[in-house]
Amino acid sequence: MGNCLKRYNSAMLKQRTIKQVVKTVGVGLHSGTKVELVMRPAPVDTGIIFTRTDLNPPVVLPAQALGVGDTRMASTLSNEHGKVSTVEHLLSACAGLGIDNLYIDVSAEEIPIMDGSASSFVYLLQQAGMQEQDAAKKFIRVLKPVEIREGTGKSEKWARLEPFNGFKLHFFIEFNHPAVDGTVQTAEVDFASATFVQDVARARTFGFMQDVEMLRGIGLARGGSMENAIVMDEYRILNSDGLRFDDEFVRHKILDAIGDLYLIGHPFLASYTAHKSGHGLNNQLLRALLAQPDAYEIVSFDDMDLAPPTYATQVDREWALA
Repeated sequence: MGNCLKRYNSAMLKQRTIKQVVKTVGVGLHSGTKVELVMRPAPVDTGIIFTRTDLNPPVVLPAQALGVGDTRMASTLSNEHGKVSTVEHLLSACAGLGIDNLYIDVSAEEIPIMDGSASSFVYLLQQAGMQEQDAAKKFIRVLKPVEIREGTGKSEKWARLEPFNGFKLHFFIEFNHPAVDGTVQTAEVDFASATFVQDVARARTFGFMQDVEMLRGIGLARGGSMENAIVMDEYRILNSDGLRFDDEFVRHKILDAIGDLYLIGHPFLASYTAHKSGHGLNNQLLRALLAQPDAYEIVSFDDMDLAPPTYATQVDREWALA
């Protein structure tokens, strides 16, 4: 059937937006720039739309896989008129809370980093409240495996999507750093049982002191600090409060992947497995999927009983944790 819409005919699994406008101010992790962020309700079938309100005229950047340009250290949406970077943590929160339609206005070229995780965005969305909409939620159902690989031997990286009646992610990392190697380096999150709010949202981004000078030399990490990242020297974690999870490093990579994958435009019905993947490889994986119309279909569920448990109960579980 390719990517045509297939519907299943009880209670429809509906699209969702937020009830009211919410605002915050923060700093960009890589730009170091002060950023004002406003999130507004959006109509059915809008998707997630970023708007650079500081530009004249404002530049609209839909959250789309094919709209991703730079993937160095973050996922960046761009066109000939402007860009907005580090969208993955906010998109991860939207995916985790089941938000389909949202306007996101931003006053600079980067989404604020907040505490380095998705928890601040979860809090803002929960404060705005969830609004069900009178239209069926649409999903990307993967029909056959799609895989991207880079490198060989120990430097090999790969990411794969496979058919699965739900949504789960399995990730393996390897950094050859004592602070990272001393933690759990592989993790799996299956949203049939796990919750985004409790099991993923609080995992922070991380970086190495020895990389900071190099990154700042190419215009990155200018806003980074121990207030918004796990920071390590050559041997240990420097943050006085330590880790939030025993496997926080790999758990944050799962958080990133959820946000990167949500750039497909709809939630997945799929299993995602990755070995040392990052923003670039995740985007290549989405592009490879979109290039194969027989590898996926768009589906919705008019009958809640036919929806995978992952999504049939997701919103009740996630919003109950508000």
